[in-house]
Amino acid sequence: MAKKTEAGRASISFKAQAKKKLSGAPSEPAPTPRMKTHYYEYVVPKLKEQFGYTSIMQVPRITKIVVSMGVGDAHENPRKLNTFLDEIELVTGQRPQVTRARVSVANFKLREGMAVGLRVTLRKARMYEFLDRLLALVIPRLRDFRGLSPKSFDRRGNYNFGLPDQLAFPELRADTVDFQNGMNLAVATTARTDDEARELLRLMGFPFKNHPVQLIGVEG
Repeated sequence: MAKKTEAGRASISFKAQAKKKLSGAPSEPAPTPRMKTHYYEYVVPKLKEQFGYTSIMQVPRITKIVVSMGVGDAHENPRKLNTFLDEIELVTGQRPQVTRARVSVANFKLREGMAVGLRVTLRKARMYEFLDRLLALVIPRLRDFRGLSPKSFDRRGNYNFGLPDQLAFPELRADTVDFQNGMNLAVATTARTDDEARELLRLMGFPFKNHPVQLIGVEG
């Protein structure tokens, strides 16, 4: 129940912010995201100590998180495409962009301009808020979860992994989801090597296999 309550508050927070913008009412300064505070107060000192960085500018950081989804045959069902758009907006707090085919491929019945996927890029505060919910609420809900692969890096410090379907997000209820679909997440960092990126994400709380997870605010 605690997880559902926290997720519900996050969803309400997004809606409240949107209403303030539409009404033109002055908004209060947004509090600093918990994950951002964790990064500067705990992760940065740890990385400087471990890798010998002499300046905070050398310390790797997460720059953006890209959430994407292939929509398959959704081009034949406008309701399905709109449903995916609404669901991704609900769980990320940002309206996704529809990606379309650049060329036609007859063998795949693909025409130029056809919707093939959805993508949303999260940065700054929204990125940290999404990351907080992802690590605290979403990943622990995955069935038979045994840890993220520590090898899914691209040799440039960026990490990619997938979720089996959108039901892992507590903002969505199974009885209201008509179309289940997998999602991909790409975490971009400024790390120069995969080892630095892996340690950055571990300290941020990513539960890698055979790598002890670092809980926020808990020294380990």
